Amino acid sequence: MIHDLFTFSSADAVVAWSATDDRVMGGISRSRMRFHAGGYALFEGVMSLEQNGGFASVRAAVKPPPLAGVTHYVVEVRGDGKRYKLSMRTAGRFDAVSYQSTFATVADTWTTVAIPVNTFVATFRGRRVIDAPPLDAARVNQVGLMIADGQDGPFQLAVRRISVEAQ
Repeated sequence: MIHDLFTFSSADAVVAWSATDDRVMGGISRSRMRFHAGGYALFEGVMSLEQNGGFASVRAAVKPPPLAGVTHYVVEVRGDGKRYKLSMRTAGRFDAVSYQSTFATVADTWTTVAIPVNTFVATFRGRRVIDAPPLDAARVNQVGLMIADGQDGPFQLAVRRISVEAQ
């Protein structure tokens, strides 16, 4: 069974998304989530390593999925050949543990990527949190997209939908 968390078929779908880039720590990366008339969202910008930078991200609040037994998060994307992270938060605070899983994209090709829940790693400010509990999909209240890991330069990730899959 699949449940859509976000579908980006209208301009209203990107209103709740906001950028949080390395500018919060002195970097100069910049990103945004905008609607494309083709019926999808674009996570785009420039990731820069200058001034100790190194990440660009967007995020939005979400209600936990109404499904028990979530096994995968599913993203339908058209990438630029770079690697991105899907991130989840379960705490209500802005600066809290984030659960992240990396996925690769194929340049100029729409793909559907199923990311197992058990591959999400707890991080805080880019560092792994060893003693954090595993991701509990029933507690997720924020979803995000990120580019990091030294991938300097412009980026663009088209997104049609973000969903959960349950048994």
